[in-house]
Amino acid sequence: MSHHILEIDRLRHVYPDGTEALRDVSIRIVHGESVAVIGANGAGKSTLLAHLNGHLLPTSGAVRVGHLPVGRDTLAEIRRTVGMVFHDPDDQLFMPTVYEDVAFGPMNLGLSGEDLERCVKDALRQVDALHLAGKPPYHLSAGEKRRVAIATVLSMAPDILVMDEPGNGLDPYARRQLINLLKDFKHSKIVTSHDLDLVLDLCERTVVLSGGEVRADGPTREIFQDEALLKECRLEKPLSMQGCPICGA
Repeated sequence: MSHHILEIDRLRHVYPDGTEALRDVSIRIVHGESVAVIGANGAGKSTLLAHLNGHLLPTSGAVRVGHLPVGRDTLAEIRRTVGMVFHDPDDQLFMPTVYEDVAFGPMNLGLSGEDLERCVKDALRQVDALHLAGKPPYHLSAGEKRRVAIATVLSMAPDILVMDEPGNGLDPYARRQLINLLKDFKHSKIVTSHDLDLVLDLCERTVVLSGGEVRADGPTREIFQDEALLKECRLEKPLSMQGCPICGA
């Protein structure tokens, strides 16, 4: 399904307490696109991402990967195609060692022996975490956990990579490594982040959510130049676009 289109069609989600988190959201993402979903806290970003591989199912509307709808009967195939990195790495790391966490997915796909070892080491090497392979996840720093969580998804070789706040907890060097890693990922990427400089660096297209609705969808730089839109949606320009606070240059 590597060349299939991801389609979100009039998606609505209401939580059991009655909170309407998404309202009539429609987005179409083609193969190879790098798309950011941004918005203030509570805009619906994480709820939207959770629908892309079936962690949440719609109240109404639909999500499709190619011609395959995301639903209870298709979860196994969808999750082989759509890799999800959660906001909190502790939601993904549950095995005794880092190596076992990264190996968990490929093992469930039938990989074993040298093939499994090569897969795990390649994934850890991509995030500069091979030296952590023997450590328990609970002994890792926040940034190390984030890198290992990404490796658990990369080991599955997904065609679509979905990441909720991937830069959280990373120091500047690790953040730059992450950006370079994601730039090298040639398939589709969907990213949420409050780090709008990361978005500017990584994503050619940006979708703005506010109150569970799509308020804008277009080229990232154009979105960030629309000061009225950003203010209305409780956002600010990336720091790199704000100019010097002293001289105004």
